[in-house]
Amino acid sequence: MLRQIALCASLIVATAGMAHAQTNIDLGGITVDTAAAIEVTADSLAVDQETGKAVFDGNVIIGQGDLRLTAGRVEVIYGTDTSQIARLIATGGVTFVTADEAAEAQQADYDITTGLLVLAGDVLLTQGPSAISAGQMTINVADGTATMDGRVRTVLQQGEN
Repeated sequence: MLRQIALCASLIVATAGMAHAQTNIDLGGITVDTAAAIEVTADSLAVDQETGKAVFDGNVIIGQGDLRLTAGRVEVIYGTDTSQIARLIATGGVTFVTADEAAEAQQADYDITTGLLVLAGDVLLTQGPSAISAGQMTINVADGTATMDGRVRTVLQQGEN
């Protein structure tokens, strides 16, 4: 019993020291084939050929491989080759889901060319029964790693003794 209390105390001290720091996370389950087709559905679409942008508005759902991203509004920015999407900027409450993880945030910026997805604003990541929250999370969808910044809080579910 004393050993469990000491272990919990050391975990709390270690976690408190990391609270304002950066936290690295291995999200092995969320690797995404960035070359896979991207499917977008929404209530409406506005396209501006001059700026190379398109805005999907209302109940937006984006899929690429096993990745699903939903939001109220998504701006699509095309690359120099207008047949290729370079970046997606989602706002209005964002949910990011894979087979094993789910994340929520106020907004997201997905750079297709680099494979980086940045979730910002009240980020909450759940992995099974465990959860972690922070101000911002940057996910490398090519290798499944992530970094959380800001006020980081972790809840780790332990098995019964």
